[in-house]
Amino acid sequence: MTSKRRILVVGRNGQLAQELALTLPTLGEVTCAGRDAADATQPAKVRSLIQDLRPDVIVNASAYTAVDKAESEPQAAQALNVDAVALLAEIAKTQGLPLLHYSTDYVFDGSGTQPWNESDPTGPQGVYAQTKLAGEEAIRASGCAHFIFRTAWVYGHFGNNFYKTMNRLAREREELRVVADQMGSPTWSFMIALATSQILAQGWGSGQLFEFVHSRSGVYHMSAGGACSWFDFASEIFRTDPRAAEHKCKKVTAIRTEEYPTPAKRPANSVLCNDKCDATFAIRLPTWQQQLALVQAQVQLKSPAQ
Repeated sequence: MTSKRRILVVGRNGQLAQELALTLPTLGEVTCAGRDAADATQPAKVRSLIQDLRPDVIVNASAYTAVDKAESEPQAAQALNVDAVALLAEIAKTQGLPLLHYSTDYVFDGSGTQPWNESDPTGPQGVYAQTKLAGEEAIRASGCAHFIFRTAWVYGHFGNNFYKTMNRLAREREELRVVADQMGSPTWSFMIALATSQILAQGWGSGQLFEFVHSRSGVYHMSAGGACSWFDFASEIFRTDPRAAEHKCKKVTAIRTEEYPTPAKRPANSVLCNDKCDATFAIRLPTWQQQLALVQAQVQLKSPAQ
């Protein structure tokens, strides 16, 4: 019975964790544990939590994601993106549990114009990206059964993200300047959570979740189809916003990366190739435009009747 399945989601308040809390209950009993549950400085506490819950799978949706702030807080990024991940992987290996974990398109250096494959050489450009890659490596080194899902430009109704920032700024400023020479694939956090649920459902449907994950362990790219720049994304957000009449902003200007300096360097091209995920699980996320249309449709449904 699905009611006997137990899923531990590490993370509670992040945008992806909140989406997982909505999608995973169709599969079993879900426990969302806050960041303190993945505190690498208290390994006994983390082990006790997992031993008490006796989950069938660990889904790690906790991460240090402040890309620029990580440059001045490398220890904090290391603690959450590497040390805590290594601890979860070690526990998963010891207790024979599959571990699902999320990583980032920023592990690549951004060179070239082609979408990145899972087997392509990595080259993280900042502390955030470096620690996320180190977290991946810790999982692989542990030998636990695992899926590492690299995603990209994650946004949605929860947490802090580009989509929400643009919506706020559109109501505060008359003109916006947005970088137009960084390419990626904006991905709705709900779609990542939904795909995760579908993959776990396949595993349980096979009759043995652990073996399903163990035999397919590795890195998978899971991002929206297509590609755009931050400028393109912002322009489409404004064009499709059902509350556009509230916008104060009347002009969006495309700028180069060097015109908007940030503490952390971003890859110019972080578009991911999702063929492996499709070939392995028959799952391919909709295009970024289709996903944004769905997000805006939700906004329309929640808006007061005109």
